[in-house]
Amino acid sequence: MPYALSRHPACCQCKILRCNADYVAATLNLRGSNKDTAYCNALRSYSHCTRKTARTCRGDLVYHSAVHGIEDLMIQHNCSKEGPTSPPRPRPPAPNHQGFESLDICNYEKNFLYKHGQAPTYQHCAAFGDPHVRTFHDEFHTCRVEGSWPLLDNNYLFVQATSYPVAKSSNATATGKLTIIFKNMKECIDQKVYQAEIDNLPAAFEDGSVNGGERPGGSSLTIQERTPGQHVEIRAAYIGTTIAVRQAGRQLSFSIRAAEEVARAFTEEQDLQLCVGGCPPSQRISRSECRHSGIAAETARLLCKEKLPVEDVYFQSCVFDVVTSGDANFTLAAHGALEDAKMFHPDAEKLHIFQTGVGCRLISLPFLLVIVISNLLAIQLCF
Repeated sequence: MPYALSRHPACCQCKILRCNADYVAATLNLRGSNKDTAYCNALRSYSHCTRKTARTCRGDLVYHSAVHGIEDLMIQHNCSKEGPTSPPRPRPPAPNHQGFESLDICNYEKNFLYKHGQAPTYQHCAAFGDPHVRTFHDEFHTCRVEGSWPLLDNNYLFVQATSYPVAKSSNATATGKLTIIFKNMKECIDQKVYQAEIDNLPAAFEDGSVNGGERPGGSSLTIQERTPGQHVEIRAAYIGTTIAVRQAGRQLSFSIRAAEEVARAFTEEQDLQLCVGGCPPSQRISRSECRHSGIAAETARLLCKEKLPVEDVYFQSCVFDVVTSGDANFTLAAHGALEDAKMFHPDAEKLHIFQTGVGCRLISLPFLLVIVISNLLAIQLCF
């Protein structure tokens, strides 16, 4: 289990990460003529902190690395082992009668900051339209994945999408059902299950509740209806995660902003996750050529351009979906996914993904015959 979410009693934890955080805070903005003196003070404080936590950290590699690192730095900067130390870093306000554990263990961001001295990092994943999957690593795939496939499967969350064909004789599919399981976390929530299907986007969990239950941290999991029947948002503060579920036309979409260590909390056996590894190669389809289903590619481009002025993968996916399905509502799916990405993606510079050579191309039968005949004539001329 990730350190920041450890459930062991505070008295038995190795607190070397707190020592690290205090040292980083003390040396972060050193300036002026007394910089060297202040640096040595910080190293002596660091050394003192590691000695205090030595008993509980004897088997911790981070602890031993810190001890050796301090010795090396003291030699490099000619610091004496005895002398003044840095003033202690201000601690969070003292807990009330409920105690720190019951107040903060279910607030992931606050708990992470308290233990590491810095804010957590986040990742974004989305599945919308055909479905198109944007992974936590900003890879982008269009998938057939008919049936049920896991988007996420880790220590805290399980998310499964069930897809169906959008048109006869087409490889394209769309998500018709989403199942989201927030796994039991002893200090914070009971296990909660959320299920959405086309034309049934509830604003409550499967048991009728709208939070994590009667446990002290139950309010750290909440569900809100943003647009009735179209947009639901689930906030899981106890794991630093927010999920958006939308319906546009005859398909559902899923977006998530998850703390990085939560997204990575899985075993080798949980290796099939579309948000982590994308679609398996056998399930990927090209967006280069679209099977016509009532709406021409140029018309689809105009429809998509109204909602998506930047011709990135969201725009390309929109064109593909509208042409393949014949349903103009797929413009709303791509637009909603982009709006979620604007809110959820931690790096605004990576919001748009551009892939060349994947635009929707329709080849008519007469034109295809012309190509075949031309190739045959070229072969004959060679002889």
